Amino acid sequence: MLMNLAFYGPILVLALALFALAVRILREYERGVIFTLGRFTGVKGPGLILMIPVVQQMVRVDQRMAVFDVPSQDVISRDNVSVKVNAVIYFRVIDPERAVIQVENFRQATSELAQTTLRSVLGKHDLDEMLSERDKLNNDIQEILDSQTDAWGIKVANVEIKHIDLNEGMVRVIARQAEAERERRAKVIHAEGEEQAAQMLLNAARTLSQQPEAMQLRYLSTLAMIGTQNNSTIVFPFPTELGQILRNLAAKGEA
Repeated sequence: MLMNLAFYGPILVLALALFALAVRILREYERGVIFTLGRFTGVKGPGLILMIPVVQQMVRVDQRMAVFDVPSQDVISRDNVSVKVNAVIYFRVIDPERAVIQVENFRQATSELAQTTLRSVLGKHDLDEMLSERDKLNNDIQEILDSQTDAWGIKVANVEIKHIDLNEGMVRVIARQAEAERERRAKVIHAEGEEQAAQMLLNAARTLSQQPEAMQLRYLSTLAMIGTQNNSTIVFPFPTELGQILRNLAAKGEA
């Protein structure tokens, strides 16, 4: 009995050890890329999988959405303004086989590519475009990254530019520019108002000149409005028709 136990005991322990090495459990969001004697033989998971110890190796791949913060990058805009820009990208592995085989470290590769693409895309735009068309820039960067990482089995879902930092001197310049722009708009609006008022006065004068009685009614309306304001002095306008009559009488007297 003891001889049998001494003989089969090590075999049993070795079998249990090999079984423990053969069993792998993958979570719902994980996939296992299997290599047999160094050659790719498939993707397994999730759940319980069995492997041949020593002969087979497995690389775990997380397929959840990953968030990567792109470090602050020094960017020179098309109008030669130096700014610091940082962004955040959202990506996930959609093909574990290519993510493991085609690139050594897909996270680092995606990070480096994101930094390069951020500098390249923003360098083609003016500072005003960076500040006002951020959504368009996000879409452009996302499309470029997604097309280049497709060969690695990576899907870039979204890119968001977080901050565009300017030095204090440029901030003051932009503030002065904004102030000058507001003053320009105020002057233009004031000039347009004067032009419209002059045009309306001209139209009113033409309307009143068509009927002499209309001018008299306007005089009376003005007197009525002045009388409601409790004024002690009333200025009565001299009728233009009366002036014309007096001039005609004077001309006849001289004749």
